[in-house]
Amino acid sequence: MLRAVYDWAMNLARHRNAYWAVGTVSFLDSSILPLPPDVIMVPMMVARRESIWRIAAVCTITSIAGAYLGYAIGHYLFEMVGRPLLELYGYMEDFAAFQEAYNKWGVWIVIGGGLTPFPFKIVTISSGVTGLDMLSFTIGCLVSRAPRFYLEGALLWYCGPWVKEFIEKRLALVTTVTFLLIVGGFIAVKYLF
Repeated sequence: MLRAVYDWAMNLARHRNAYWAVGTVSFLDSSILPLPPDVIMVPMMVARRESIWRIAAVCTITSIAGAYLGYAIGHYLFEMVGRPLLELYGYMEDFAAFQEAYNKWGVWIVIGGGLTPFPFKIVTISSGVTGLDMLSFTIGCLVSRAPRFYLEGALLWYCGPWVKEFIEKRLALVTTVTFLLIVGGFIAVKYLF
């Protein structure tokens, strides 16, 4: 099954709509989808070594655009649903303390969440909920997402053929490590929030 998924991703990477696919996944990863863009981006970079920098740019731009959607979800749904519930249960004072702490460290939280396998949508939605100022939010997104995608691209540029061979020979290991990083991100969410 892993081989079929890998082959699908490699075929998608060569498809004429590959940029739309990786851009869509990158956009949705920042707001609602529990699938990191790396799942499509890495095979696409391996298959299209000459387009690595363009792929990184597409992922960066669409990830930041998706981050704005995540922010809007947190901001507008909190006002409609979250605030009334917190007020009903008397937790608004506790939330105010959380909001103050989040906004104090918000840009660093956005940067940390954007550079790591931590689910970025949690960061973007939380930023909207707490009302993190848009300049800090935007800078945090740009400072974290661009280096992440471009560093992955640089690694694949310099190690391209070797990485492809490594992935194809050790597909189960690569998949397991990737899965553990994603699960680790969700576990971190549980214990940090």
